[in-house]
Amino acid sequence: MKIPILFGGLLLVLISCGERKTQEVDITPEKPLKIKDYLPFTAITLDDLSAFKAETDNWQIVKEVYVDRSLERTIETTPGVGALVNQPNQNGKNGHIFTSFEHGDIEIEVDVMMPVNSNSGIYFQGRYEVQLLDSWGVKEPTSGDMGGIYQRWDDARGKGNEKFEGHSPKINASKSPGLWQHYKIIFHAPRFDKSGSKIKNAIFQEVWLNGVLIQENVEVTGPTRAASFEDEKLRGPLMIQGDHGPVALRNIKYKLYEDKTISLSDMMMTEYESNSNTIARLDTLTVVREINTDSISAKMVTGDRVKRVLKYQGNMNIPNSGTYLFDYKVNNGGGLLLIDNDTIVNLNGSYSLKEPGIAKVELLKGIVPFTFIYNKHNPWNTGFGLEVEGPEIQKLSLAATGSLSSAKRGSDDNIVIDVRDEVAIQRGYMMHKGEKRTHCIAVGTPEHINFSYDLNRGSILKVWQGNFLDVTQMWHARGIDQLAEPKGFSVSFHGNPDFMILEDRDTVWPDSIPSNIKYRQLGYEIEKNGLPVFLYQVEGTAIKNSFKSSESGRGLNRSITINGKEDIWHKMAEGESIQQLQDDTFIVNDESYFIDFSGNDGLVPVIRHSNGRDELLLKIPAGDNNINYNIIW
Repeated sequence: MKIPILFGGLLLVLISCGERKTQEVDITPEKPLKIKDYLPFTAITLDDLSAFKAETDNWQIVKEVYVDRSLERTIETTPGVGALVNQPNQNGKNGHIFTSFEHGDIEIEVDVMMPVNSNSGIYFQGRYEVQLLDSWGVKEPTSGDMGGIYQRWDDARGKGNEKFEGHSPKINASKSPGLWQHYKIIFHAPRFDKSGSKIKNAIFQEVWLNGVLIQENVEVTGPTRAASFEDEKLRGPLMIQGDHGPVALRNIKYKLYEDKTISLSDMMMTEYESNSNTIARLDTLTVVREINTDSISAKMVTGDRVKRVLKYQGNMNIPNSGTYLFDYKVNNGGGLLLIDNDTIVNLNGSYSLKEPGIAKVELLKGIVPFTFIYNKHNPWNTGFGLEVEGPEIQKLSLAATGSLSSAKRGSDDNIVIDVRDEVAIQRGYMMHKGEKRTHCIAVGTPEHINFSYDLNRGSILKVWQGNFLDVTQMWHARGIDQLAEPKGFSVSFHGNPDFMILEDRDTVWPDSIPSNIKYRQLGYEIEKNGLPVFLYQVEGTAIKNSFKSSESGRGLNRSITINGKEDIWHKMAEGESIQQLQDDTFIVNDESYFIDFSGNDGLVPVIRHSNGRDELLLKIPAGDNNINYNIIW
């Protein structure tokens, strides 16, 4: 039996197996390892079509694609590499394309671009379709819309009843034609017994579109309509539909999974009393109890609002040799994870969910001992999570369900502000790109186009469509984070001050209001339509700022009135890249949205590169100016 004992900053693992051996492991508190929280995907290199089998030559590799939003089913390209495009035509060149590899269980990520009113689909194993469609602006999506799992078809059901079993997305998260849209899909193939009989249907575990979970645990009883194969098998190729309309894809990457998992066995849990934020000298702590257990969980703590240390020891059953990634999260607590006597995750101290302990380790197939320690040094809102993934092993939780608690209650009990006939305004804290903003206002509209604004920095933070605001953390027991959280499909902006006096166009844009700038936040006025107008001054320039839903499609119209005695700059957007398109709109590739600046005579935004990012800046001359533009996503 292995007994971890801590002395100061050293963990002494005593191994009882005849001769006693002692191994010292440094557990001095330090920052968690900073690495990506997943194992690498396999990327499909789009330098040529060698990764595919194409039926006809309507498929090609190009560098860039452009969609004119005034033309239907039209996509333009420039020569080069990096994107896969389908250009079907009336001469019969409209075949599908298949991957050279076949898959069973798979996780895939891909960017897609849809022209106006175009239609395509991704068929898993060439049999089960996730729909690709221009669904921008659709109010009530069906299984035929973007992100839908397409219906099945059976003529034997009789006329008018041939369609069955389609699954609509939970929300329409599709973006405007001409914008890159991101899919993440986890698919599980059907299972068969030794005789070849199917014992489990195919399942779409998750379908994410543009960061929104739109399908979850959807079971498909057989191939969907227009599949390339009518039977079902353990493996098959990915297929992209080529006979319905043009479509572009890029950044295709995947992981293949086998039906294997990591398990824990022969576990014992010891519970200690402790009042320290660091794990030290377990041999001096009072043992509350010691029991055999078949799971690890924060709920094993005895007593309410107490401080405890839980130590789990047992064996970890490793199904494949290779690289494994462990992700240990603690909510207002600390902990350690040791595998085969080596400390691989060190959270000895006080950590939050924003500071996960992540480690990669090489493990051999077989059984390895582990020690897992959790320090519940905060009696409030605590818990932990422990996830792992490995070679052909999908990420899974090693902790029992519910072990990681949060300030939220169950989703059915959450406090959500819905907007019906009148505008809703809510002040509160909001997260923006990992930073808590403390002077925010969220505005919900009857059109369900909502936005948040930072009054302290004078900047729009986020816009989203759908339900308005989850205020559970604000209004239920005053949760630790006390955050208001947007509901629905959102796009985030740069979050820096929107207006600034610059020496010239090359001056670095500040991320907050500089101390040498005279800035006055003057609050806001409410217009007759219920929407706020934000008022402030930068140096001697007075600024009025207002937003409303665009009259058509999904968009936000921004109206700015400026009066000043000197020139001022407006930062309209920031992204990995910003391009001016043929229709004179600007596309921001990062969050992926359009800015339509047409109708502002005499003012021309400029694109510059600063601090590794593109920025879209507008120089506004001294005097009276009225500016109006649309943000479209």
